[in-house]
Amino acid sequence: MPSAAKSRPTLPQPSPTPGKTGAAGGAAGISGPWQFAGVAALFLGLAAALLFSGAAAAREVSDPGSLIRWGLPISKAVHNVSLATVIGGLIFAVGILPRNASGSRSKDTSAPEHPAFSRALAVAAAAGAAWTLSAIAVLVLTYSDVAGQSLSGDAEFTRALVYFMTDIETGRAWLAVTIVAAVVTTALFGVRSLAGLAITLVLSLVGMVPIALIGHSSSSSDHEGAINSLALHLVGVSAWVGGIIMLAVLSGILTGAAGVKAATKADITEPTLRRFSSLAGFAFILVFASGVINASIRITSWHDLFGSAYGQMVLAKAVATLMLGGIGLMHRQWVIPQLHRKGSALSSRRVLWQLVIAELLIMGATSGIAVALGRSAPPQPTTFAPDASPAFILSGYELPPELTPERWLTEWRLDWLWIAVAVFGLVSYFLGVAKVLRRGDKWSWFRSVNWVIGLLVLTYITSGPPAVYGRVLFSAHMVDHMALTMVAPIFLVLGAPVTLALRALAARADGSRGLREWLLLFVHSKFSQLVTHPLFAAANFAGSIVLFYYSDAFGYAMRDHVGHELMNLHFALTGYIFVLSMIGTDPLPRRAPYPMRLLLLLATMGFHAFFGVAIMGGTGLLAADYFGNLGRPWGPSALLDQQMGGAVAWGIGEVPTLLVAIGVAVMWSRSDERETRRTDRAADRNNDADLTAYNDMFAKLAERDAKLADRNSKLEGR
Repeated sequence: MPSAAKSRPTLPQPSPTPGKTGAAGGAAGISGPWQFAGVAALFLGLAAALLFSGAAAAREVSDPGSLIRWGLPISKAVHNVSLATVIGGLIFAVGILPRNASGSRSKDTSAPEHPAFSRALAVAAAAGAAWTLSAIAVLVLTYSDVAGQSLSGDAEFTRALVYFMTDIETGRAWLAVTIVAAVVTTALFGVRSLAGLAITLVLSLVGMVPIALIGHSSSSSDHEGAINSLALHLVGVSAWVGGIIMLAVLSGILTGAAGVKAATKADITEPTLRRFSSLAGFAFILVFASGVINASIRITSWHDLFGSAYGQMVLAKAVATLMLGGIGLMHRQWVIPQLHRKGSALSSRRVLWQLVIAELLIMGATSGIAVALGRSAPPQPTTFAPDASPAFILSGYELPPELTPERWLTEWRLDWLWIAVAVFGLVSYFLGVAKVLRRGDKWSWFRSVNWVIGLLVLTYITSGPPAVYGRVLFSAHMVDHMALTMVAPIFLVLGAPVTLALRALAARADGSRGLREWLLLFVHSKFSQLVTHPLFAAANFAGSIVLFYYSDAFGYAMRDHVGHELMNLHFALTGYIFVLSMIGTDPLPRRAPYPMRLLLLLATMGFHAFFGVAIMGGTGLLAADYFGNLGRPWGPSALLDQQMGGAVAWGIGEVPTLLVAIGVAVMWSRSDERETRRTDRAADRNNDADLTAYNDMFAKLAERDAKLADRNSKLEGR
């Protein structure tokens, strides 16, 4: 039976004309003019969408002028593309391209860089400058648009602009974006270590958070769902679009075309495309799924979808995304397998770069439509209703019905951020398991079951009744918190995800750092040594509770969406690291001896008891401006409910800790058994040499004592 590889269709064999000037895509890469094809498509798509939706039309009241109406969306388009290019360049430098021309993984930053690595960072730095300038332009033009006045250099305009930047949410958001862009751009011009570039990449991703918090994300139907889905959408789009841009600008260097130094003429197109293809596959799923979720929040009827300009532009975006997904599938299933084959490599490279140009054109037009969507009013309102309840004003949601036992299973509000984490964790885990099993190795079903249970528990905690009622009842919040920090981590730690990743991921030999290399680097880093140290993990696990609940951080986490998600992240990681240091099997820089683990567990149990009793006996309401103003007509009073929450903290905190202590005791017992078996096997190998030597030592001591006694008796007889 023929293999799957042989059954694939063979690419056509045109006459080779590598590097032909003006060609849309030659075997040697994409020529200069065609690298900017996506920019032209971006502005054409933007202009068409603005005219179609009427978003650029003059307003009847407080019209800022045509310069603002057209300049603002153009500035946003430049901002979005620049940001994506920065993120794409950093992703390629950090995880796809080899850093050194020699292909080694030397830490010496003075070693000659690979031309593709240097080009990626140079393009990212230039894009960073454009990102910063366009963010400033968006900031100023947004104020003019909101104020309904044209640009001016007088003192009154400047004072109002400063007030907009410091006191209005939209202005503060764009000011934060500008600051982040400036810091990232500065780092791109000076940082060359991979660790520093990885931190810069994380910072650039943080720069998208303020963008997700403004605009249509304040949708009144699901405020937090709109924010989370938009944030996930921005991450996926930036990684995908930025990666395609990088493939275009690096095409000549990847293929080792003319003009590249002889020492680095090796063709790295196939590994680069294969690595990016995996990332692009996840990005496509993330972009399409988050786009559907975000659109469903703002479009709640078929009429709005097909009968409004906003809905029709959403449909156009969806169709374009599916087309891009189809092209990505062609890359993965058709082009990549033939890049290294004799006879078809040249033609496959030509098809590769022509497909990349097609992707640039489609992505550019789609990005223009996306900017126009941001300027168009969605069918659903994005402002508070005049009769909004206190609960809606404080939390963004109306009060749920009174809590009953069955509603601990039925009341859900999906947190798309944590659902994305759970789905990604589930898919990645079982892809790793499948790879390990295909290789002929074994993987424990017990670990897999625990990982699935842990993700289900995590989803229930963050999207289920504990999350819904945790926003209005302190007692339910305590259930949410203690389960997040003590229940879910136990199952997740028993799943041993780091061990699975190290077994499933292949090591790279070209000097680049993949997920496996970054994972090993993080495990052995100074930061990991600090946060996973048993004493630090225990102190952080217990002490952060007091610092959180008896400071303004608790109120901030309840009122603000970012604060709420940071709270979830902190307590999930804190619990995971603590449980990992107690019963985990994943590699750690340092592990405490078993007696110390039991002592630390007993100490945390005592601390939880102290904390719970303190809450139970407290007479002051925590986060009083939040829980005291929700207007809840059912259930106990806010203070009585808080005291009940103290009992919950005490009870739920003790049971999982006791189970972990039992796990430590079992591991200690098994460790002693393994040591005993190891000693017995060693004794069998050397015929009890250790025991024989031990007995010989005592025999020699007895013989020496007998000689001393005989000598003493002779001396006494004289």
